Amino acid sequence: HGHGFDTRYTGMIWSAFRPSDDACALNYNIPGNMFCSVILSYLQEIVKDIYHDEYLEERIQDLKFEIDYGIELFGTYLHPKYGKIYAYETDGYGNHVLMDDANVPSLLSLPYLGYCNEDNEIYQNTRHFILSHDNPYFYEGTKAKGIGSPHTWKEYVWPIALTMQALTSNDEQEIQTLIDMIVNNTGDTGYCHESFDVNDDSQYTRPWFCWANSLFAELIMKVYF
Repeated sequence: HGHGFDTRYTGMIWSAFRPSDDACALNYNIPGNMFCSVILSYLQEIVKDIYHDEYLEERIQDLKFEIDYGIELFGTYLHPKYGKIYAYETDGYGNHVLMDDANVPSLLSLPYLGYCNEDNEIYQNTRHFILSHDNPYFYEGTKAKGIGSPHTWKEYVWPIALTMQALTSNDEQEIQTLIDMIVNNTGDTGYCHESFDVNDDSQYTRPWFCWANSLFAELIMKVYF
């Protein structure tokens, strides 16, 4: 009836669509719930310091606790190769979608969003998984490698994901490699696109994508200024 597969109560927020606007396969989107948890912390601070509403503050705190508990209880997966990782989606019945999508909020972006630190063990395990060919949307070619999306064609990576990989890295060599990869794959336009072919940057979607360009500008400000 348009509601997707069956789900059980987990404490998390049910979603019909991913950040990419694609339909969820399983309707508890983990990075989306993580982002909501972070925002609820900000909201709790606003309600406490500005509105002085103890009842609303308590409700926000309870909701955040339920989401965080649900993520840890239902949103993790013990991978035989990578150890304990975060799933991309779950139904609460033990089924998981193991992948990551270029669109933010994503599993790759968790430290950027403020959900965890870069050195968090589960995040690092998850990062190793999603930046490998075990992630069905990780592509590698002669000109680039990185995370793409089911929203665009196969073998197309997204500058947003390349930039986010750099923003969540402490490895100077990795960061510089990613900056060079982005700069050298604009199809001679000088702009970041939504996505481009890993073997031919003249093949791309959206000739000018503000989100990708803005995020790349943030990366350059962080690294060089």
